[in-house]
Amino acid sequence: MYPNCPKCNSSYTYEDDDLFVCPECAHEWLQNASEEEEEVAVVRDANGNVLQDGDAITIIKDLKVKGSSAPLKQGTKVKSIRLVDGDHNIDCKIDGFGAMQLKSEFVKKL
Repeated sequence: MYPNCPKCNSSYTYEDDDLFVCPECAHEWLQNASEEEEEVAVVRDANGNVLQDGDAITIIKDLKVKGSSAPLKQGTKVKSIRLVDGDHNIDCKIDGFGAMQLKSEFVKKL
């Protein structure tokens, strides 16, 4: 009995050399890879550059902030970001605003 596909949970997987293959979603994975290992989501900025924890970014558009009368201005620089799961995939601290969550589509890597 072959393991279910880790991506779509299909039971129709088959073996091809040292890989398991799912015919439903075309996902391939190694036989001896641990099941705890998950695919890491790649977060990209507005220009398509890959973002990583600790990167410095700049905001590319004025952003309204709930609960604040002043928006985040275009060109605001943010140091040492942290990537998280979810719609707003960047956690950071912005001088004058405090802790914020931003969407990666509104920033660019410095």
